[in-house]
Amino acid sequence: MRKQVIPPAPATVWPQGESWLDLERAAAVEVTSEEENFPVESALVSGETRGWRAAIPGTQTIRLVFDQPQRLRRIALVFEEHETMRTQEFVLRGSTDGGRSFREIVRQQWNFSPPETVRELQAYEVELSDITVLELIITPDISGGMARASVKSLRLS
Repeated sequence: MRKQVIPPAPATVWPQGESWLDLERAAAVEVTSEEENFPVESALVSGETRGWRAAIPGTQTIRLVFDQPQRLRRIALVFEEHETMRTQEFVLRGSTDGGRSFREIVRQQWNFSPPETVRELQAYEVELSDITVLELIITPDISGGMARASVKSLRLS
């Protein structure tokens, strides 16, 4: 039998040459709360590793308000939970009218079971035009526990 030992997959796997949208220049961000050492920019800026974490428990919203309408083809999210067993739900919604109305893009639940299951990576291929506002709504524990929402990274192309 032929055998070869290969290295483990990197923690975050993105396609080579992916051109992510520069959110620092393309959008303003609104957030319901943030912990001082884990600001929302840490989840949105390429090269950051801390991610964002809410200052308080319960459902939280991150809203990207684009300077110009955007065409989105890919949405990539990474969530991590190393301490609390919980079921999280998030909803991505898009608006083409400045946030007056929204259309749901995806709704997803994930079970975190540390130490085995601590990372959720979701990459969605989408075809969205003229997006003026993108909302990420996170319910960190659908059973109503005291977990705080967090996002390791959010990337758009």
